[in-house]
Amino acid sequence: MRGIVWFRRDLRLSDNRVLRTAIDTCDEVIPLFVLDDQLWDRSGPNRRWFLHGCLTALDDDLDGRLVVRHGPPADVIRSLAADHDADLVFHADDVGPYGRSRDERVANALTHDGRKVEVPDSCWAVPPGTVTTGAGDTYKVFTPFFRSWLDQPKDGPIPRPRRIDVVEGVASDDLPERPDVDAELPDPGEAAAGKRADAFLRRDVDDYDEMRDDAAADATSRLSPYLKWGCIHPRQLLNRLDLRNPGHKTFAQELAWRDFYADVLHRWPESAWQAWNQDMADIELDTGVDADDKFERWKEGRTGYPYIDAGMRQLVAEGWMHNRLRMAVASFLVKDLHLDWTRGAAFFMHHLVDGDLSSNNHGWQWAAGTGTDAAPYFRIFNPIRQSERFDPDGTYIRRWVPELADVEVAHIHEPWKRDGGPPDGYPEPMVDHGAEREEALRRYDALKG
Repeated sequence: MRGIVWFRRDLRLSDNRVLRTAIDTCDEVIPLFVLDDQLWDRSGPNRRWFLHGCLTALDDDLDGRLVVRHGPPADVIRSLAADHDADLVFHADDVGPYGRSRDERVANALTHDGRKVEVPDSCWAVPPGTVTTGAGDTYKVFTPFFRSWLDQPKDGPIPRPRRIDVVEGVASDDLPERPDVDAELPDPGEAAAGKRADAFLRRDVDDYDEMRDDAAADATSRLSPYLKWGCIHPRQLLNRLDLRNPGHKTFAQELAWRDFYADVLHRWPESAWQAWNQDMADIELDTGVDADDKFERWKEGRTGYPYIDAGMRQLVAEGWMHNRLRMAVASFLVKDLHLDWTRGAAFFMHHLVDGDLSSNNHGWQWAAGTGTDAAPYFRIFNPIRQSERFDPDGTYIRRWVPELADVEVAHIHEPWKRDGGPPDGYPEPMVDHGAEREEALRRYDALKG
């Protein structure tokens, strides 16, 4: 019997239950990646660059036997299965609106031909839809979800297969040309993921609960791009944690947030780009030329608030942003500039090498007060207080905003208060935070009626 292993967001050989199930079930397999324009074209250059590298690394690990096919997955897989007499197709689960409809089309096409699909794994520690309330409902608040998530049985990782019998003579398309990028991106692939995990778990995880909000310390795992593409699975990380240690448990909580947001998207697919909380959907937003100009200044890191600008410049330079900054810049866009959260989410998705629909967009909804377990709308991040608390000596700011490199600590968070104002080349604040906070609260009160 022959089977197709359809790689998607599981670009690794170790602890790959899709691959293992196929090997155990079939005499020979075809390792396949479908280059789907619907996904490739929507990804920004950073994510395409990283994916290209991950596929190259996977092909190397498979001794050059990865089959790449370009086209609509239902057509590609149906044709491949027919041409090579493959009875089964194995793939991991997906919760995105497009992914679910795509998988349904593939399953229908194969069923029509008398073939079957098996879905033996997912990209998350606990498969979406598994963690439910006592009444069987989806959790809408993270804390009780996390308590239940901790109690869920979690399989340990399985070893890399020693042998993979691959169908010979299957033609493969070339990968598209790897895009040129300006950002400094991490090394892609399973081996790079393992090195990054080893470094984090050896050096930083013990203090993760105390250090994770310090952007200058760079004490987070930086594993999100690898988790996005499945170069490493969260269970491989959980298996190495001691949840009695506060740092380890806090890191496990971050993995649980990924599962929580995947669960939300699984239950409410429309929440990808629409307010989950429809009561907040009609809050007054700014539009027009002035709003567009504000959005451009936010994107460029030219708001005049050093902490916000540092975060935005890190995003463009590295295709990644520290999570504390993600919350701060999102709050600033929505509540200081009064712009639609979807504009910020789309800009993030264009640049982020770890861009994940469920985590990114529901994180934005958290900041905008429109999502499940969202920050109350009246919780408005003060960009100066955030800076003073989480970058007290301005190390992070100076790293990303060189115009402020020589500003003394006393004024690094509010350079407009220096004698003579900000250094040449750095703008005055584009808005008054205190006034815009009051305006945001006014709009919230008006919405409540």
